[in-house]
Amino acid sequence: MSAPPELPPIVSRAFDVSRKAGYVSFCRNETGRLLATLAATRQGTLAEFGTGCGVGTAWLRSGVQTDARIISAELDAKLAGAAAEIFVDDPSVEVLAADWSTLRDQGPFSLLFLDSGTPSEVGVDSIAELVESGGIVVLDDFVPCEMWPPITGGRVDTLREQWLTDERFTAVEVMIAPDASAIIATRR
Repeated sequence: MSAPPELPPIVSRAFDVSRKAGYVSFCRNETGRLLATLAATRQGTLAEFGTGCGVGTAWLRSGVQTDARIISAELDAKLAGAAAEIFVDDPSVEVLAADWSTLRDQGPFSLLFLDSGTPSEVGVDSIAELVESGGIVVLDDFVPCEMWPPITGGRVDTLREQWLTDERFTAVEVMIAPDASAIIATRR
């Protein structure tokens, strides 16, 4: 059995910043590798809602192969400041201490990464117009579900159902680990 692939240096740096800040709610490596892969196909502006200490942003940055711009918003000013330090010498990445809605005027986005645990106002209706035609939305932190309609914790998972059935997107749920899945939705 071989060892897992090495982390890109920018991702290792983001993990170090997260540890120093005591922040443990960050993008999993499986999700990160998915983000890097998708970012490698994008141009224009990529965005993240909920930066934390910048691990997801670092994964996006590790994959970008063009002159794409990455902008990320984090509501917690302390976390945003820590994440911004990771990219202080990188003019293609901007981390803002701000609510996600402040990024509305920065799009349209070619790729948008957000956490499924983000407040409910970040539903399909509020996101659809922020993504360009052919643009990709990635939502992580889902628990895999084998039934339809999707049931999580004894209740219908309406967020998952909305993303997988919205006619403005072609979407799929993919398992990234035995205990985690993500939704990838492409704007039609």
